[in-house]
Amino acid sequence: MPIRISTALAASLMVAGLAGAAPAGAREAAGIRYADIPDGAYSIVAEVRAQPGKEAELRAASLPLIGLVRSDPQNLVYFLQEDRAAPGHFIFFEVFASQADFEAHNAKPYVKAWLARLPELAQGGVEVMRLEVLGKARH
Repeated sequence: MPIRISTALAASLMVAGLAGAAPAGAREAAGIRYADIPDGAYSIVAEVRAQPGKEAELRAASLPLIGLVRSDPQNLVYFLQEDRAAPGHFIFFEVFASQADFEAHNAKPYVKAWLARLPELAQGGVEVMRLEVLGKARH
């Protein structure tokens, strides 16, 4: 199945790639454990678009995921982003040490509950890119 990459998704990927290229001595953001990200880590960039008129509902359903996912010890990095030019267009950036850790994350009740709401809130579900983190971040 072909994967369509939008401009916003491509920009998100570029920012994510630049984040791994921080200069030596750069400070880590609170909660992001760059030193714990192994070579070959399992990364996800997912894109969800709200149905017209459902932007606020999808945002409200998605915002609680930030705290829940970031508190999961298997999650290494998690960002929920919204396109400033297209409210209701969300990009998720997630990093796990392995595919097994990601699959365990997807089995969590709060993820299943969020996914179950997508047919009423989102256009076409979730577009997912499954990526491999290249190189270990150095500082």
